[in-house]
Amino acid sequence: MSDEFGFFLLLMSNGILIGLMYALIALGFVLVYKATDAVNFAQGEFVMIAGILVAAALGVWGAPLWLAVGLGIGTMIAFGFGLERVMLRKLIARPIIAVVMATIGLAAVLRGLGPLLWGADTKPLALPIGDEPIVVGPLFIPPIQLVGGLVSLLFLAGFGWFFVKSRKGIAMRAVADNQQVAMAMGINVEKYFGLAWAMTGMVSALGGIIWGNIIGVDVNLSLVGFKVFPVVILGGLDSIPGAVVGGLIVGLVENIAAGYVDPYVGGGTKDFAPYVLMILALMIRPYGIFGKKIIERV
Repeated sequence: MSDEFGFFLLLMSNGILIGLMYALIALGFVLVYKATDAVNFAQGEFVMIAGILVAAALGVWGAPLWLAVGLGIGTMIAFGFGLERVMLRKLIARPIIAVVMATIGLAAVLRGLGPLLWGADTKPLALPIGDEPIVVGPLFIPPIQLVGGLVSLLFLAGFGWFFVKSRKGIAMRAVADNQQVAMAMGINVEKYFGLAWAMTGMVSALGGIIWGNIIGVDVNLSLVGFKVFPVVILGGLDSIPGAVVGGLIVGLVENIAAGYVDPYVGGGTKDFAPYVLMILALMIRPYGIFGKKIIERV
């Protein structure tokens, strides 16, 4: 096997694993959109707060891993429920822009609250996962990426089954299609709003743990949410398979750009290449690869 082909395989394998971890964060966007038909612009801040909680439990309070992870997931689930109850429930049947603006304001609040409680410096989120890469032929796979990819696959498959096969998942899809009609059919819209935000909190906690270990925990952890925007646009805002495919595409594009283009331009292409791809996708297929095509007649 040539060195060039081995390098290509290395980029592909890392891109796939990173893409799966992007897909896990993108699932938070999909869950909220499926239930509320609105985009949660505070998704990255959810990830940041979850990472801070788990890192503080491990490093400051000395909690064991199982307790720190349970605390992070449980707190974010409760946070999602509480957020829906206190702020977002009053926006049911209101224009979608109201929910969007509410999440933008929430993002600003959480982005300021994180450094206030945690400090501005980057702190580690230590997990009992080794740093020594797993070597398989020409591939060097970081263990945290392998664990993150497997966790992402598990939860993506679970949520896919939930929306397709379970009664609650089908009801959430009905709420997203038309809240007023869903209420007329006897569906408790408020209940499914709360469930969607709680599930988003759980996904954010998992993403915060994985990405916090990879890049450290500080306010910049919230930027993962912006990195995921091309994923949900490419795959489709209302599609779990789209989140997976979009994540894989973005992960591969980032790694290929870093491997083949960065040496000629001095670096940085992996940061904007997914957004170039997103703009092209919006021009060609604005509802995404698996997104629902909506035609409005006026």
